Amino acid sequence: MATTDGVWPDHLFHDLDRTGPIPLYFQVSSRLEAAIRSGEIPPGARLENEIAIGERLGLSRPTVRRAIQELVDRGLLVRRRGIGTQVVQGQVTRQVELTSLFDDLQSSKHSPGTTVLLHELSPAPENVAEHLSVPAGAEVLHIRRRRTSDGSPVAILENWFPADVAEITREQLEDQGLYQLLRSRGVTIRVAKQRIGARRAHDDEGKLLDIDRDGPVLQMERTSFDGAGRAIEFGVHIYRPDLYSFETTLVAK
Repeated sequence: MATTDGVWPDHLFHDLDRTGPIPLYFQVSSRLEAAIRSGEIPPGARLENEIAIGERLGLSRPTVRRAIQELVDRGLLVRRRGIGTQVVQGQVTRQVELTSLFDDLQSSKHSPGTTVLLHELSPAPENVAEHLSVPAGAEVLHIRRRRTSDGSPVAILENWFPADVAEITREQLEDQGLYQLLRSRGVTIRVAKQRIGARRAHDDEGKLLDIDRDGPVLQMERTSFDGAGRAIEFGVHIYRPDLYSFETTLVAK
């Protein structure tokens, strides 16, 4: 079992208790978890297959499989087809608030990156026109971006805007957050309607997010309004569930 730089912390397992009451799978998973959380096994490190791990530690494959599954269930490891088992790059937890992903990444000490995949003026499809309260076929700005966090792909962000909000260039989108750009133009978003769900990846989403072609993704749809109640933005955003989560506080009435 090796990390990205070929270092294996042998000292973690030299004193496994093979006769005591604590299950071996639990001992292995606990020590791996401690090494991952401390950074001794870094984000992105790939683990050998279960057979190789078992031979290295002198354990059965079912024992190793259960230890690994414990860490998968806790969100510390992820299994990827064609790649194997890998340490998660560090999940981004986002409050369900009216903020942009770019701002949230910066405020949580992550380094955001943006690749603009599409930037064009085009006729609004019916569903987009309905959300923006413009006639179907009206000219809108359509943008699509891939957002990374510390170099790892975390989201695909697709947005549409009324044509008079279209003075946003491709170069600006690569360097700044969308809401930051809107604020600089005097456009302030005051309220939004948002829906969050889960589905399978389709088209090029799996490739862009570095997951299985039809792997699970989180989807957020948002329509944002300014202080006068005008729809300013409609967005459909796709997130990697192993690197991203939403968090909210619930209060009893």
